[in-house]
Amino acid sequence: MTSATRLHAPRTAGSLPATWSALWKGSVRFRTTVLTVALSALAVIIACVWMALAIQDRLYEARKDQAMNGALQAAAEAQSLLDAANPEGDPGKLQEIMGGVQTRVASLAGTDYARIMRSPAEASTTLAPVPWVTRPFEANAGMLTEGLRERVREQNTRQWLQAVEITMPSGDLVPGILIGQSLRFPEVGMYELYLAYPLDEEQQTLLFVQRTLWLAAVALLFIIGLISWFVMRSVTAPIREAAETSAQLARGDLGVRIVVDGEDELATLGRSFNAMADSLEGQIKELAALSLVQQRFVSDVSHELRTPLTTIRLAADMINDNKSTFDPTTERAAELLHAQVERFEVLLGDLLEISRYDAGSVQLEIEPTSLAHLAEDVIDSMQQLADQHGSNLRLVAPGGYSPVDMDARRVRRVVRNLIGNAIEHGEGKPVVVTVDSNQQAVAIGVRDFGLGIKEEHIEHVFDRFWRADPSRKRTIGGTGLGLSIALGDAKLHGGTLTVWSDPGNGSHFVLTLPRVVGGEISALSSPIAAEGEDAETPMGTLGLTQPIDVIIHADQEGKH
Repeated sequence: MTSATRLHAPRTAGSLPATWSALWKGSVRFRTTVLTVALSALAVIIACVWMALAIQDRLYEARKDQAMNGALQAAAEAQSLLDAANPEGDPGKLQEIMGGVQTRVASLAGTDYARIMRSPAEASTTLAPVPWVTRPFEANAGMLTEGLRERVREQNTRQWLQAVEITMPSGDLVPGILIGQSLRFPEVGMYELYLAYPLDEEQQTLLFVQRTLWLAAVALLFIIGLISWFVMRSVTAPIREAAETSAQLARGDLGVRIVVDGEDELATLGRSFNAMADSLEGQIKELAALSLVQQRFVSDVSHELRTPLTTIRLAADMINDNKSTFDPTTERAAELLHAQVERFEVLLGDLLEISRYDAGSVQLEIEPTSLAHLAEDVIDSMQQLADQHGSNLRLVAPGGYSPVDMDARRVRRVVRNLIGNAIEHGEGKPVVVTVDSNQQAVAIGVRDFGLGIKEEHIEHVFDRFWRADPSRKRTIGGTGLGLSIALGDAKLHGGTLTVWSDPGNGSHFVLTLPRVVGGEISALSSPIAAEGEDAETPMGTLGLTQPIDVIIHADQEGKH
């Protein structure tokens, strides 16, 4: 067994948006899941941001309170030590007292960032002990600003706090809190105590909490998406099944039904749908049986009437041949009898043809035929009828001479019907027959300049037994089935029969046939336009007193 390599066309840039757009428009499940996840994501993001900010504020406040309490306790213990001391002007005792203060601050402050410095407002004296600073604080000496020192000096009974950035021994820059307050040394004056508290642990805790929140949010959205997808799948599956069942019913499978399981609303919908399908199936079968009976009745009646009609026709022809020997009244009666018998015979033929279409038993007799030559023959055969109505039949044939496959008898019948209608409704004005072709199709158009058809009546022109004006006298003796049969003949060839009409400006019927019977043609494939400039040619350009010669291309002169 050989393996084949499947080549995939490269994905274009616009294919992905088109795919998403198609999914959005065509899938309720996809649309609902996306909306649910999007709205849930918005809610989760708002909740996560709020929680992160709340945790951040809480961590900061807790650390700030802890730092201020530690700094206050350290300063209080240091000040109590200073208040109890009695250096007696001895610099050594003062330096010893400074050492005790440093020890208490270091043990109670809870930070390695500490500094004790003499206030610059105090007078210089040799008794003042040496200022003290820890190495970590010295490495971040720039965080102590002059503004904080001024506040500590001006209001020396309060704690002052300032947010700073602290460089850790590892080199990382972290946020921190710098607290300043005053200490009074005996016999020396005011000193300033500064304690810095880095917030590195709180920052790590906050990052961990935020990371956890966002991971939980992503997992929650994924779970919400899965839940929404499966919930919508359980809801839309019966709907999809109902849609597929409806499509099968529309294609003619009347026995298909929805499988109903349960007692919920969807099960009730399924049972209602099945009841509707049962009702439709019964009615369709009843109508099909009735239609079959009707078709058989029309066909049987048409066949059965042919035998007596033939006898009546022979008798009517014999009476009509001898009408000159009758008195005027009998002569007129013989003429009417002969005309009505002919019309009755045509009606029976049309009814029989319609019954064949209804029964689907029409078969084409295909033979290569030139549509232009066929149009010439039909025009020649109907010239006498046109002369009786005062119409001038004109042929314009720039194409359509090459033979194409068609049922010549049926196409001839269509053309005769179209030209006959144009003569009858053309009000004695010219009737222009146009034949043309292209690579896909051949077409013939019949244009009259008579009464035309109202816009609201155009959609009914191909209906059986329909007449735009029932009060108008029919001069040619049509049965009202001609255009319906003509449309059936066109569709049988895989072609089209279109109409354009304008009241007072006439009508234009265009029959378009594919070059190969059953071939596909589009609305734009016809070489003759039913509408537009070709359809609206003013009568003045036709030359009412000048005949229109047949237009033949140079390469067709030998074929005409």
